[in-house]
Amino acid sequence: MKRHIPNLITLGNVFCGCVATVFAVLNQLDLAALFVFIGIVFDWFDGLAARILDVRSALGLQLDSLADMITSGLVPGIVMFQLLGMSMSGGWNLEFSATPSESMLWIGGVFSPLPFFGFLITLASAYRLAKFNIDENQVSSFIGLPTPANALLILSLPLILMYQQNDLLNEIILNQWFLISVTLVSAYLLNSNIALFALKFKNWNFQNNALRYTFIIVSLVLLVTLRYLAIPIIIFFYIVTSVISNLQTK
Repeated sequence: MKRHIPNLITLGNVFCGCVATVFAVLNQLDLAALFVFIGIVFDWFDGLAARILDVRSALGLQLDSLADMITSGLVPGIVMFQLLGMSMSGGWNLEFSATPSESMLWIGGVFSPLPFFGFLITLASAYRLAKFNIDENQVSSFIGLPTPANALLILSLPLILMYQQNDLLNEIILNQWFLISVTLVSAYLLNSNIALFALKFKNWNFQNNALRYTFIIVSLVLLVTLRYLAIPIIIFFYIVTSVISNLQTK
């Protein structure tokens, strides 16, 4: 029975991804972000449960990637689709954020495919997850930005729009070139050759996990002080600290 526990947790991630997809399509991006976050928590606990119970399996590996494809691959693509649509149709407002609008794809009576560019994130996520499943070098670390971290990066943008209440940030985020740049950087980071540390604890010893503990503490401080704006800063900090750690190791 215990061998099924991690897979049941992973299915919780799948369910959260399905719910987040519905909310993202309805343009209720704050609720989409909430269920993506819950799904990522499930994603972290399924691996932890598999290690504690010593029931890791090939099935679990495949199921985990399929779950990530929905929660951390499809949903961020839809969110970027919505953001690009908003950037073309007058910007952010609460009424628009609650109801999808056909005007997102029609500018001056002419169809614009730009919002679909956001699905480059979904394509890059699919490619990354497929590579991850056949790569035996990504056990204790990652090569390229993990899809859950990338999903948090993308989903932080509508949360900043809704809750930071900063006109300058809103103007930057809803700039088409900014969103296009974020999409391209996201796709690159997902499939880059940058080695990044994993938040996987084999034990709770501080000396063996100093980098992980430091990252968690700094991240919590940033979240308390900067709220949702902290998320992209944390992702940047994650990449920088990983690169510095790799250079020190070499």
